[in-house]
Amino acid sequence: MKMPTAFILITSELGKEKDLLGKLRTLEHIIEAHYVYGVYDIIAKIEAEDMEKLREIVTFKIRCMDEVNNTLTMISIE
Repeated sequence: MKMPTAFILITSELGKEKDLLGKLRTLEHIIEAHYVYGVYDIIAKIEAEDMEKLREIVTFKIRCMDEVNNTLTMISIE
């Protein structure tokens, strides 16, 4: 069975993008994290064992970071 995967678009505090990207890349379930241009500052790809773990990562590991202003989570369906 394929592990649940999500892409998270993140807006950061002004000037904190580099710090945030570095922190995201150290998290265990982050597969990729990159700067992007546009409304959002960073995109991250996450894989987890199940949907509950995915929710925990987004809610308690990413959204609570001081540098994070806003997120948009998109769960992959294939």
